[in-house]
Amino acid sequence: MAVVTTRQLLESGVHFGHQTRRWNPKMKRFIFTERNGIYIIDLQQSLTYIDRAYAFVKDTVGRGGQVLFIGTKKQAQEAVAEQATRVGMPYVNHRWLGGMLTNFGTIAKRIQRLKELEVMDFDDVAASGLTKKELLGLRREKDKLEKTLGGIRDMAKTPQAVWIIDTKKEHLAVDEARKLRIPVIGILDTNCDPDEVDFAIPGNDDAIRSVSLLTRVLADAVAEGLVSRSGGSQTGAEAEVEPMPDWERELLGASQEPAGSVPDAQPAADAAPVPGDEQPGPAAVEAEQAADAQVDVEQQADAPAENTYDAAAGTTHQLTDQH
Repeated sequence: MAVVTTRQLLESGVHFGHQTRRWNPKMKRFIFTERNGIYIIDLQQSLTYIDRAYAFVKDTVGRGGQVLFIGTKKQAQEAVAEQATRVGMPYVNHRWLGGMLTNFGTIAKRIQRLKELEVMDFDDVAASGLTKKELLGLRREKDKLEKTLGGIRDMAKTPQAVWIIDTKKEHLAVDEARKLRIPVIGILDTNCDPDEVDFAIPGNDDAIRSVSLLTRVLADAVAEGLVSRSGGSQTGAEAEVEPMPDWERELLGASQEPAGSVPDAQPAADAAPVPGDEQPGPAAVEAEQAADAQVDVEQQADAPAENTYDAAAGTTHQLTDQH
């Protein structure tokens, strides 16, 4: 399934290029036709190159890489910040500082300075031990650093790829990335040089809707790479088993308890039939019946004596009570 459709590209105006007098002859193979003095980009080729860039970004992020979003022109600032923040990637949407990639050690020190200033409380003059003028200067320094370096404050090292909108305007970023052999993914309008980009996407880099659509597609590739990265870390033979919560352990133990206690085996044993070879003979049955009759006679003979004794005892008790 395609990550984007031709209809979406048409509605966003990705097919509109620059005027015919402002073009780069190297982009001729990506041009479909010319209309009213404006070049029309071949969207079929754009779809093919979008799929290539999408697969590369997904694979790069899935292997633990990081993609830097770069777009300092007004049409791209909001889209770059929004989409990069959505997928947790660094971005630069204001002025590109020279050496952001080639001199990243110095940039890292400025990022550390920004983090130190963010901890300070500029409203508490007494606790800071500084004057209001000094605090105002520090606040301005913080605002300036946050504007230029706020998007890369969590970038610990140079990225594994860069996404650039308008390679002509961001030529400094393109040069630094090429010096460090960092793959460049960018939108190529009809006035750009395709040789400067490793993964080119022919399209309109001036329209807000076009820039937003292509940046969102690339951010979706990053998101899919992050999902595959997290899924791969959980599916391994050496993956740790997640501990079971206490409530789930108790519920599982209750379901494994026996439904009732084991019934007494004695009644079953008593009710079991006696084997045929152990059945008593006729003589034994007659002897047992005679013994039972003798016991009944003895019980009947003893009954009057007990009653007499009870009556005598009752009389004795009555006499004792009278005295």
